Amino acid sequence: MSTQHPIRPDLSASSRRPALTAFVFAGGGSLGAIEVGMLRELLNCGEYPDCVVGASAGAINAAYFSGCPDRSGVAMLEALWCRIRRQDIMPFSMLGLLDMVLRRRPHLVEATALRVLLEKNLAYARVEQAAMPLHIVATDMLAGNEVVISSGPVVDAVLASAAIPGVFPPVRIGGVDLVDGGVANNTPISVAVALGATRIVVLPAGFACALRMPPASAIAQAMHALTLVIARQLVRDLEFYSTRAEIFVVPPLCPLEVSPYDYTQCDRLINRAAEKTRAWLGDGGLERAAVPGELRDHSHA
Repeated sequence: MSTQHPIRPDLSASSRRPALTAFVFAGGGSLGAIEVGMLRELLNCGEYPDCVVGASAGAINAAYFSGCPDRSGVAMLEALWCRIRRQDIMPFSMLGLLDMVLRRRPHLVEATALRVLLEKNLAYARVEQAAMPLHIVATDMLAGNEVVISSGPVVDAVLASAAIPGVFPPVRIGGVDLVDGGVANNTPISVAVALGATRIVVLPAGFACALRMPPASAIAQAMHALTLVIARQLVRDLEFYSTRAEIFVVPPLCPLEVSPYDYTQCDRLINRAAEKTRAWLGDGGLERAAVPGELRDHSHA
């Protein structure tokens, strides 16, 4: 699936000044591993951003990369994804479910495991201390508005952006309860534009377009459904913001049979994404602003 639909940006004003390039990392659960393969090949061809923006799982990638924004940093991020298992992020148990029911707790698991993972692997303490400007997107749980975090404790910011409602507890920052950035803006192109980016490279996790049957568990079904919504919203955003910036979208994997709840395939996802990105770059992908057909409605029946 490789059909591309062109975006024709009007860049007459921005072309007269140096382009500010932003990498935008989308959410997608375990499919966030795909973005690491994309990132590896972008850097291998000499493509580096001026700033990064991330939401949900993409916030993890954005935070890690901005702390070490070079090929060695990407290699370490790849190694991290390859050893992550679901229990390192969402340690579900029957005891935890029972505790939720009996205590009427509004979330399935505590974020303790994810916090430990982030604290062990992020080399800086505050967002503004990253080696590259970093902006993390979360959602105001009550109002539903996006909240862009550009300073403050980085672990709290990433936890807020990845706090799937009902799965993790909200994270309170600045007196506001924050949840998953994907609720308000999973692929925050609008944030990059508002920050002044005139050239945007989007790294989308995509969605499992070739599943042979629905995911087995309730949470896996919910995450799969969310990735479908994300892809459709991304297409609309790409078309809407095409006149505001030059936007390049790295094509996601297709066909894809891996659930965003499955963390056992990350190494394969990274290598597949790297191979596809390498081919896309070799074919002039960064010379044509387009919406990949892989993001649009399609099937593999």
